Amino acid sequence: MPKKAEAKKAAPKKEIKLYRSLNGRKASHIATAISLGLKRPGDVTVQPDNDATRGKLAHIGYLVHVSDL
Repeated sequence: MPKKAEAKKAAPKKEIKLYRSLNGRKASHIATAISLGLKRPGDVTVQPDNDATRGKLAHIGYLVHVSDL
């Protein structure tokens, strides 16, 4: 008999909020924030909790607040 398909677990997610302005920041930090979907202070996005997202957050951690969902 074939095995039943197991339900995939949802990947953990992080809620990221930009709380500081991007004005006067390095171009690479602005690009990182935009790649996360953050353009202006107060913007909130939900991203998967994976290595790529963690690297981006390490790069601009001083600009954002992160919470688990």
